[in-house]
Amino acid sequence: MPLNPQIEALLAMMAQAPALEIATATAEEVRASYDQSMMVGAPPVVARVENLDLDLEGRTIKGRLYVPEGAAETPPLTLYYHGGGWVIGTLDTHDATCRALAQASGSAILSVDYRLAPEHRYPAAAQDCFDALRWAVAHAAQLGVDGSRLAVAGDSAGGNLSAAVAIMARDHGGPALRHQLLIYPVTDCDYSTASYKENGGGEYFLGEDTMRWFWNQYLGGASSDHAPLATVLRTPDLEGLAPATVITAEYDPLRDEGMAYAEKLKAAGVPVDAAIAPGMIHGFYSMFEAVPDAWDYINRGGANLKAALA
Repeated sequence: MPLNPQIEALLAMMAQAPALEIATATAEEVRASYDQSMMVGAPPVVARVENLDLDLEGRTIKGRLYVPEGAAETPPLTLYYHGGGWVIGTLDTHDATCRALAQASGSAILSVDYRLAPEHRYPAAAQDCFDALRWAVAHAAQLGVDGSRLAVAGDSAGGNLSAAVAIMARDHGGPALRHQLLIYPVTDCDYSTASYKENGGGEYFLGEDTMRWFWNQYLGGASSDHAPLATVLRTPDLEGLAPATVITAEYDPLRDEGMAYAEKLKAAGVPVDAAIAPGMIHGFYSMFEAVPDAWDYINRGGANLKAALA
């Protein structure tokens, strides 16, 4: 279908900003350009927000806990991994998204400020995200959450990290997850898909050139053939993973790899709720202030989390 009118208006506004030459840009320049919240209004209200230090076996990363209004005395916990190609993104860029998801799911949300590439290349981000899950279980009483009712969620590179954490949790004997919410996840390093050919020119916010740059920053020139926690679509066996919600966007170059991962999960016997959001672009989930139609998918993911974590 045509572009959603709200997306069309947002893209027209974005087109007024100076273009960044991604091929020659440094990570610092890209962060300075993109590491700002998409929200222009007041963020969704939650009952409690707490900034945390997560001590992960000799290294410390930041986290931020969100407890929604009306939550149970000891709510379940969803760890959220932000998007940004493993290079950009912060707790602040996804603050509103985490608030919205907490509100929609009734789950406490722990947003994880994992280490970024190129300063910390693959698999540093994936290891941080898995270790943060184990830290959260060990500190559940301190956080005031139920460490036995757990989920992971993330968008784009964060969706990739959520999928990787689900695989690591299975392969390392826990912690057991009840759900994984994968929002337009990166699942492979393959630019030959129909969605790349249709949407990779950069006119729909995310383009092939930017994804190539992100992959190079994350892998540092190493072959994607030797990065199984990044190319999760190539995982030989997905049996026994947590049930999943996979949300992709019609005008996203990552659409096909996200849906291929959903189909591979289904083939492995994993319950999956998968959807292509019509008329939407990469990033729409976090653009809900300018794109109110995104709430349909925030609520869909939130409802699936609520049911899985009940």
